[in-house]
Amino acid sequence: MVSILLFLVIGLSAGVLSGLFGIGGGVLIVPALLLLARMPPVLATGTSLAALLLPVGALGAWQYYKNGNVNMTASLCIALGLAVGAYFGARYAQGMSPLALRRAFAVFLGLVAVKMWWG
Repeated sequence: MVSILLFLVIGLSAGVLSGLFGIGGGVLIVPALLLLARMPPVLATGTSLAALLLPVGALGAWQYYKNGNVNMTASLCIALGLAVGAYFGARYAQGMSPLALRRAFAVFLGLVAVKMWWG
């Protein structure tokens, strides 16, 4: 029961942040699954991707679209890149050790944070 409640809270938090900032999977869900649910990195990433397949894009984007805040050409091009990139990224991640994957992810988040702070 605690796991289900934890996963619901993670999903709700990611949904709110996704609606506000367009983030969720890599910035909130994966770290939460790593730290709170104690999942290995590959399982956390796969679980996050599976959870994000439909609900985030469908309902969140609809609210932005209704108000004229979606560039459809950019969205479709990014979606194509995401599909191809996710496939190759997932293939590469399968061969990485959990420690290397966790450290690479931490470096990525740190670089994004620095860029956001001073950019």
